[in-house]
Amino acid sequence: MADDLTHLDRQGQARMVDVGGKPVTAREAVAEGRVRMNPETLRKALDGDSKKGSVRAAAEFAGIMAAKRTAELIPLCHQIALSSVKIDIAADAGGSALVVTARARTAGQTGVEMEALTAVAVACLTIYDMLKASDRAMVIDGITLLEKSGGASGDYRHTSG
Repeated sequence: MADDLTHLDRQGQARMVDVGGKPVTAREAVAEGRVRMNPETLRKALDGDSKKGSVRAAAEFAGIMAAKRTAELIPLCHQIALSSVKIDIAADAGGSALVVTARARTAGQTGVEMEALTAVAVACLTIYDMLKASDRAMVIDGITLLEKSGGASGDYRHTSG
């Protein structure tokens, strides 16, 4: 089993994968997550009626900052030079939620999936923090890698179901 896990050696010890021999290629990853809340809380978030300020702006900044610090948060994750991180926060009125999407890009020797996922997770946590005075029952869910491109493992696209 350790042969299947890239962060464990044959003895089961943790290791950082050596990407030094891999070619530099353009890489991109897109991740998504959502924060479900009561409709009144969603209205406050959309109207900018949070006591702490703009929910969207705070979550966007937090997501970008988190992507840039992923290697400090996730053990054995490579520090990479990000060329772009974009956070989009959209309302899902029918689901009474804010949907966070992060797109991360680099030209490097390893992928940006963890950066996109970390950006989404921290943006969602920031939304919760900004709105918790109105709704402590909010739920963060569905954090998913939607797609990735570049690298030796090729392209990936999440399929529901």
